[in-house]
Amino acid sequence: MKEIRFGPNTDDHDYDFKTKHAIKFLSEGAKLKAYVFFKGRSIVYKDKGEILLLRLAQDLEEYGKVEQMPRLEGKRMTMFIAPKKK
Repeated sequence: MKEIRFGPNTDDHDYDFKTKHAIKFLSEGAKLKAYVFFKGRSIVYKDKGEILLLRLAQDLEEYGKVEQMPRLEGKRMTMFIAPKKK
């Protein structure tokens, strides 16, 4: 199980960088736990965090399958992606 952490206001370059790592992890056969961590008042951007995770799921569609859709647990919104069988 590999983890990738995002903030609710993650920039495009950082997003692309982390997406490349996610592709590498899924290609190696590891499950992926992607989460958005809300600290302080950034919890008001729950919708931004969900959009970010759904965008990640869409970008990784050919490498893995979503096991659990984004779900808010306390201050973090998590999503699990399993690698596709070869």
